[in-house]
Amino acid sequence: MKKDILMAALLAATGLQARAAGITTETADSVGLGEVVVTGTRGATDIRHLPMTVSVVGRQKLTENYRTALLPTVNEQVPGLFVTSRGVLGYGVSTGSAGGIKVRGMGSGASMLVLIDGVPQYAGLMGHPIPDAYQTMLADRVEVLRGPASLLYGSNAMGGVVNIVTRQLLSDGSRTNVTLQGGSYGTIEGGITNTTRKGRVESIVGFNYSHTDGHRPDSKFSQYSGFAKLGYDISAHWRATGDISLTHFEAENPGEVASPLIDNDSRITRGMASVALANTYGRTEGAIRVFYNWGHHEINDGYGPGEQPQEALYMHDDMMGGVSVYQSMSLFRGNRLTLGFDYQHFGGRAWNEVMTTKEESVLGDKEQDEFAGYVELRQDLWSWLTVDAGLRVDNHSQAGTELVPQGGLTFRLSPQADLKAMVSKGFRNPTIREMYMFPPANDQLKPERMMNYELAFTQRLMHDRLRLGANVFYLKADNLIETVRSGGRPSNINTGEMENWGVELEAAYDVTRALKLNANYSFLDMNHPVTGAPEHKLYVGANYSVGRFAFATGLQYVDGLYTSTVAVGGEDRTENFWLWNLTASCRVAKGFRLFARGENLLAQGYEINYGYPMPRATVMAGADWEF
Repeated sequence: MKKDILMAALLAATGLQARAAGITTETADSVGLGEVVVTGTRGATDIRHLPMTVSVVGRQKLTENYRTALLPTVNEQVPGLFVTSRGVLGYGVSTGSAGGIKVRGMGSGASMLVLIDGVPQYAGLMGHPIPDAYQTMLADRVEVLRGPASLLYGSNAMGGVVNIVTRQLLSDGSRTNVTLQGGSYGTIEGGITNTTRKGRVESIVGFNYSHTDGHRPDSKFSQYSGFAKLGYDISAHWRATGDISLTHFEAENPGEVASPLIDNDSRITRGMASVALANTYGRTEGAIRVFYNWGHHEINDGYGPGEQPQEALYMHDDMMGGVSVYQSMSLFRGNRLTLGFDYQHFGGRAWNEVMTTKEESVLGDKEQDEFAGYVELRQDLWSWLTVDAGLRVDNHSQAGTELVPQGGLTFRLSPQADLKAMVSKGFRNPTIREMYMFPPANDQLKPERMMNYELAFTQRLMHDRLRLGANVFYLKADNLIETVRSGGRPSNINTGEMENWGVELEAAYDVTRALKLNANYSFLDMNHPVTGAPEHKLYVGANYSVGRFAFATGLQYVDGLYTSTVAVGGEDRTENFWLWNLTASCRVAKGFRLFARGENLLAQGYEINYGYPMPRATVMAGADWEF
């Protein structure tokens, strides 16, 4: 009954098929009034004119805890979003892996899209992002679109989008940052980045190394990552950019405590390169991007105590490349029309290779294509009302054609208050793994689909020192791909359903220049519980600086987190826990700081992945030098 009332209220508020309504994550360095975002829109746009929910986590917030990985900070700062974890460092891949991203109970796997500067990042065979590849060193900010984003981004954006916007210098100069730290469980991390601009040319170069012995036997993790970007202002209207990133990591998986594994090791290499040409002419702007992602995976599935070691390794080479073109124009006052075209070619080859003889047994060798065109129209009807509507036509070489409509309303109630309403559609095409690899494969799978309905309100008070936000949503998904027994064998079938609703709240208060507070809370009700999506998630953070000293602390509460469900052959098991983190730093010379940070300082015992207990209190200390 309560869901029906919510649905009726949302439909009454929108009156048309609309798109995600939005508010901004109000951290100390988040997007403010009149500022712009680049996610959920093609081209930089004032967030107050967009109907989708875009949360922004800026560089100050990303770097204040000296974390190498992006996702732990995003997990804290964005309500309704949760990232799974299994240890001190690293998420891994395959059996026992973590790093699954869910928004409002939807996502993980191939249902949540990660972008770097708008370029999609996912494995060509499996369809999922590689969370260990996303590093703080390359990010100026992270923009998270909560809810379906399939109009602009197509398949894989069914649950939402995480867009990593890379760093750049706006004025001539050079800046180098070096960070070194070490701590619990033999963990060491180091990184160096340089950003330089001279005239029309800009460059960014970075390198990171991370290693931990792990808090359990056989849980080591090591990673090397590098990133480089070059930009050139051809003229006042044209800009060219090119970038490349590489990461290699080696991860051990100890298995569940009750079912330990030996030699379940993976060696993963991932790369991404892209070039872009962008134009800006005031009333019109656009870009063309060409990109190519690739990866090589070597995995030993390991063995249990008393069993025989594996004789073969699982290996695969995958790729995903494509072209994205759009042009956005203002035909008349208050109008913005965007036309776009996307093409992606993806696939790869997977095989088992006998370690002694190098003999190969092919598991899959497949490539596919996806073409799409879309149009989006945004119109200011009055100074206080914007209407947004769009349509995408997406064709997959195997799954067929999908129509994706959406639209929305944005009411600017005052210079400090906004009300937004939306209805949006998301979809996900089946992956090559689901259609062609391993025993459950089914090449007759169809796309998963979801409708999302949402209302959002934001308010700024006390000359923008106090920022408040609230939104309520309802989503219903069907045709979800599940593995079930059919004809005496497991098979992937479009049979699953999901129906979720929830509330998300945000608040930020700049008490003084030295003291800043922020908090967020989300409630999620699921009629079909899934793992990695808590019922309650609360975060309260504070930043305080005085003289040479700076402190950042946060307390997170998670309740109703399913680590196992009956639906996937286990038992319904839930976790609840409090996590307290604290970072303190001291400036001992110009640009040079010493710091120490502690995580899970309450020494909570808890699990996020079933059978993988998380480490209790951990401590890191190090130095950060910027010159």
